[in-house]
Amino acid sequence: MTKLLITGRSGRMGEALITAGGENPDTQVTSTHDNGDDLAAAFANVDAAIDFTVHHFTEDVVAAAMTSNTPLVIGTTGHSDEERSRIAEAAKTLPIVFAPNFSVGVNTLFYLTRKAAQILGNDRFDIEVTEMHHRHKIDAPSGTARRLLEILNEETDTLYEEDIAHGRVGNIGARPSKEIGMHTLRGGDVVGDHTVMFAADGERVELTHKASSRMTFASGAVRAAVWLQDQPAGLYDMQDVLGLK
Repeated sequence: MTKLLITGRSGRMGEALITAGGENPDTQVTSTHDNGDDLAAAFANVDAAIDFTVHHFTEDVVAAAMTSNTPLVIGTTGHSDEERSRIAEAAKTLPIVFAPNFSVGVNTLFYLTRKAAQILGNDRFDIEVTEMHHRHKIDAPSGTARRLLEILNEETDTLYEEDIAHGRVGNIGARPSKEIGMHTLRGGDVVGDHTVMFAADGERVELTHKASSRMTFASGAVRAAVWLQDQPAGLYDMQDVLGLK
């Protein structure tokens, strides 16, 4: 039985993670943490911690995990490059699953997006990405969309900093040949919608995933925490957990 710590227990994902941890027959939620609680005490006597809070809290979570030698699952998004580097450094000591999305369906979307980019390319097909989330989400684009863009960059010889167009306005002229469009929508209680579109003259291919419940992400994160119990120190993602690499 894997004993879990869930941070951010009062948040939407915290509540879903506590439910998922209770429903999984291989796990038990024995510790939770929320703003103002003693973080070091929360890490005592647990087998893994799952954090889906805010990016600026990640450094504290990582430090506590290293002190207690606790495997860590990080689903928080919106990290800076410096914050990502700190997570990678910690993974030299701890097994860490750091992923923008823990849904099995979304990770299938990652896989299919890579294959589609390899087949279709961006010589004839123009590539656009859209994502929509609830009105309370604070980072844009979403971590999932950012990962989709990274996959497209890897497969089409493009760069995130130079070739991604985050929305368009005004007299922008003709679309540059290497450009990849990124469009962020916010509203209502949308859990998470992501689409990758490959558009050419005469045809269009669209890959879409729509989440209707946070439990898909929570259950995947709990699965990742169990998987970590048998892993050496290293930085992993959900593709590793699912055996898609």
